[in-house]
Amino acid sequence: MKKISTKLAVYFTVVVLILEALLMFYLHEKIVNNRIGEELEAIQSRGNSHRDVLEDHYSEDTLRHIALMESKTETEVLITNRERKEIISSPGLPSTLKKQIIKAPPPSGRNGTVLEGDYREQQYLATVTPFRTDSQAGYVYMFKSTAPLRELIRELNAHFLIAGISSLILLVVIHFTLSKLLTRPLIRMKHATERISNGDYDVTLPPLGHDELGELGESINKLSQDLNTMKRDRAEFLASISHELRTPLTYVQGYTNVALRENIDERDRQEYLRIIQEETGTIVKLVENLFELAKLDENAFTIFKETFDLCPFLHSIHSKMAPAFKSEGKMLHVECEPHLTLHADPIRLRQILVNLLDNARKYSKEDTSAILHVTSKEQSVEFIVKDEGIGISQSDIPLIFERLYRVEKSRSRELGGSGLGLSIVKMLVEAHGGAISVTSTEGKGTTVAIKMPNTEGG
Repeated sequence: MKKISTKLAVYFTVVVLILEALLMFYLHEKIVNNRIGEELEAIQSRGNSHRDVLEDHYSEDTLRHIALMESKTETEVLITNRERKEIISSPGLPSTLKKQIIKAPPPSGRNGTVLEGDYREQQYLATVTPFRTDSQAGYVYMFKSTAPLRELIRELNAHFLIAGISSLILLVVIHFTLSKLLTRPLIRMKHATERISNGDYDVTLPPLGHDELGELGESINKLSQDLNTMKRDRAEFLASISHELRTPLTYVQGYTNVALRENIDERDRQEYLRIIQEETGTIVKLVENLFELAKLDENAFTIFKETFDLCPFLHSIHSKMAPAFKSEGKMLHVECEPHLTLHADPIRLRQILVNLLDNARKYSKEDTSAILHVTSKEQSVEFIVKDEGIGISQSDIPLIFERLYRVEKSRSRELGGSGLGLSIVKMLVEAHGGAISVTSTEGKGTTVAIKMPNTEGG
């Protein structure tokens, strides 16, 4: 299996190599064509100079002077008459070339034309310039050997080849190095996710920068921390559940064995059966809460919202719970604005308020009162449950919505608390799009505030 660093290096190298080849080809052709153009322009310019001299001072001496002058340079000259018969030429100029050039069509225009510019196939570059005097007219042919040009181009090709190979090697090295640097964070992330998938959540990636890779690394770190927290919470949750179930089951088992004795007093037997009944109810309540939490976690429950009058709804809750408060020497009051309506799930709202009021009853002292106050806000309704109970310490308030957390464990167990009620309340409130907050003072009481949206879309 190819590594991503290798793939990136190969892809980048191929793409850059193609671009480099195209650029080098263009540059090569541009240099060669410019060089050929300069050579052709140079010999054509010399031909034009000879034309001017001939037109000003045409004579045998001038012709010989031109031929002699060109013999000292890398160019050759051929001067013909109007019928293109040779008048004079540079020594050593091949006769076959003379015949070939003379057979070419006559030039048009005073500044002459290029007769041959193919340096690859021909031995000479050639231009022709016409001249005219009172006594003579003809043509000045200029030649330059292409051998030096081909040698120059061969050297240029060699330089381009060396540059191309060197750049290719350097390109491969750079791309493999960069791809290693770029993919190293990805490889670390791969190893980290493999460890996470194998159940090892103690994974921490080093800072990877402030780009997308850095953000992905931070996300993996957060995922690892969350999974580690979930693993720890699950273990604690299972241990707490085992402990919560063990206590009432131990009571049930113990008192059942005692109640089954034949020589026990009937009054004591009834007392033991009552304790068994209470502990069984505790177990049933705990299992129901666990089942409710499981449905909330898996989103297996549904919120069915409808618009209903709040005051009759709250008074029905008061009618149900007030006797329990009164039997313990406590009072429950409901304060509701008239004609107040709410768009929510009435069954879930009842579950929320009953749970909070039941807590207010359990943890309040005799001769105290609990109040359920409801007011209307902008597109929302606020519920406030206030009691005069034992209160909650400031250090415990942030933890009370955690599952199985109880402020006073011995006291809560004695009162039948399982530590799941407030977790369920918080999840149901948030399922409605609302928010819940708690303020409390030890020894004076607790206030729970719930803000619920009151719109059709909320």
